[in-house]
Amino acid sequence: MGEQQYHLPVLLQETTELLHINPSGTYVDATFGGGGHSRAILEKLGENGKLIVFDQDEDAYKNRIIDDRVTFVQQNFRHLQRFLKLHKAEPVDGILADLGVSSHQFDTAERGFSTRFDADLDMRMDTRTDFTAAQLLATWSEARLHLLFQEYGEVTNAKTLAQTIVKNRKTHPMRTIAAFKAVIQPIVKGNPQKYLAQVFQALRIAVNDELGALKDLLTQSAEVLKPGGRLAIITFHSLEDRMVKNFMKSGSFEEAQDDPFGLETPPKLFKLITKKPVSASEAELKSNSRSRSAKLRVAEKNM
Repeated sequence: MGEQQYHLPVLLQETTELLHINPSGTYVDATFGGGGHSRAILEKLGENGKLIVFDQDEDAYKNRIIDDRVTFVQQNFRHLQRFLKLHKAEPVDGILADLGVSSHQFDTAERGFSTRFDADLDMRMDTRTDFTAAQLLATWSEARLHLLFQEYGEVTNAKTLAQTIVKNRKTHPMRTIAAFKAVIQPIVKGNPQKYLAQVFQALRIAVNDELGALKDLLTQSAEVLKPGGRLAIITFHSLEDRMVKNFMKSGSFEEAQDDPFGLETPPKLFKLITKKPVSASEAELKSNSRSRSAKLRVAEKNM
């Protein structure tokens, strides 16, 4: 399967340039997907360079690059440090993660990621795990669902949505996308397409513990990067972007507060390479509409 059909990589040129690739270095592509970013990194690596790629998705593994310099790890990137140790690949010169769901996952109806199709309400990135979106809707409490849709989807009527799901789930099981849409249809607010996209985003983040995995990746990246090594993260929604921004700025996931007393703060883990996030050019927006919400942030580990 060609990478163009599988997934069009966003901010490709900007990312590879800002990673400042050393031809004999060791790099990590934490989100292999269709391999677009990996191929661009490989082009800049010499024969002694190494690329470790992570992807838990079976379809991404089938699409892997056969090259002696590439090691494919079929795992969630939250296990970054463990597998780099296993492959004796620490420390590394650069880490890239593109946190977007691949176009292939959205376009494969049976994966249950897209509101455009009817299929089982699945949404698992790693199909070896058991927990699906249908199970989440059937088992989570109203309070937990309310918080989920409010925090992860920024859904305007999150409370009403949670109540509707809990009230209907015994008589109308929501095992498929169509069944779920039918149950919530009477309470959809504003633009139905946008509303459903927010609801599906929230479910996907929860099913795959995406924010927990991102937190693990960021924390471990500080451990495995060489001094002067670079971390490049592409995010697609504000929750992820806020986490990445705070971590790169202060080594913490909370908003850094300015100290009015000017007391010494702990030495910073990273130096910001991008003061503001890099977004897609007009040309890229025309050729790939999914790049619209992409934000790239890059930081360098301090010496």
